[in-house]
Amino acid sequence: MLLGCIADDFTGASDVANALSKGGMSTVQFVGVPKDSGDAGCEAGVVALKTRSIPVGQAVETSLAALAWLSAQGCRQFLFKYCSTFDSTPQGNIGPVAEALLDALDAPVAVVCPVFPATGRTLFMGHLFVRDRLLSESGMEKHPLNPMTDPDIRRWLRRQTKGEVGLVPYAVVRQGPDAIRRGIDAEAKAGRRLVVVDAVADEDLYAIGSAVAEHRLVTGGSGIAIGLPENFRRQGLLGRGTGGFATSAAPAAVLSGSCSIASRGQVAEYLKRHPGLAVDPDAVMSGKLTAANAVEFVRARIADAPIVYSTAEPAAVEAAQARHGRDAVAEAIERFFGRVAAGLVAAGVGRIAVGGGETSGAVVTALEVSRLRIGPEIDPGVPALRAEGGKPVLLALKSGNFGAPDFYEKALRVMGGQ
Repeated sequence: MLLGCIADDFTGASDVANALSKGGMSTVQFVGVPKDSGDAGCEAGVVALKTRSIPVGQAVETSLAALAWLSAQGCRQFLFKYCSTFDSTPQGNIGPVAEALLDALDAPVAVVCPVFPATGRTLFMGHLFVRDRLLSESGMEKHPLNPMTDPDIRRWLRRQTKGEVGLVPYAVVRQGPDAIRRGIDAEAKAGRRLVVVDAVADEDLYAIGSAVAEHRLVTGGSGIAIGLPENFRRQGLLGRGTGGFATSAAPAAVLSGSCSIASRGQVAEYLKRHPGLAVDPDAVMSGKLTAANAVEFVRARIADAPIVYSTAEPAAVEAAQARHGRDAVAEAIERFFGRVAAGLVAAGVGRIAVGGGETSGAVVTALEVSRLRIGPEIDPGVPALRAEGGKPVLLALKSGNFGAPDFYEKALRVMGGQ
């Protein structure tokens, strides 16, 4: 294993695994920190964690455990992958985890680049944009778990970390790898161990990738990964390729837990042609709606590939959180979707498209999957996946903000080989 990735959620893990696989690296996504020695033919190993919204201490401990396992596999470089909208709170977890990884690797510096141009995430003068809007005006300021109210990544990161945060501005980035390298080195010499690096296009990410070829640790969204495989290719270390991927014509269903703007539009589009069951948090909390009820709803309509969704307007989510408590609602909904997924697979469903990082984590955990093989890309950042080590099923794990309006239709078609 050459490159070891630590992802802070399950959709982000498949996102970066997709980027590395497209770059020509034989890539496997591991669910949690593995207990065995991994895959001998794997060139890039992605450890999918669920550390984005848990207490800081737990996030650091789990991330360090993933680092130790990847180090034992012989990895030469490590990537800490977080969301391209920098999902975090003022307390963490991105900054504390990045600092802990730097300390463990005894590394002097790491870039910070939450950029993914294919989905409209760009960084200019340290400010994160979602298409033509600042992050704080993109809808992410209303995120129920990690509201992003400040687009200045340096300022946000300073609130999470012990030291100052550096910047390599776009005027330097556009000059190419050597200039970027000098810019990072200058920030490191000034004592800034985390350095935000601007990027607005894929060519910038390739240049940054070349500039950090010798870095032990790289941090960013999945976009930063596109420039890393070439470093190993130049050394003659790549060769196996990505391998094949078997599709399936098994029955299909959709589970959506994200409440992002994109997810709300995708659910509305899917409901035009498919039956759906809306998941009311109050009904789940009271026991009026159970996972068994949802499984039966899907089974009765399985020929039409139904959707079960808790996707709703932010105001409705906030009202439910106010009544029952934010953490209690989140845990109950995740547990509900996990049980629904397990029940669907037991009933013969073989293709499941899932919307939302927390929901995806709950589904994969409930299915007792140990690793995922990377298949064809459905939409930018979202590949089809084949589960291994648990229930046999094909999955599409979509970050809430990703995907075209017809994503769910497309996902089921790709997993079905169409």
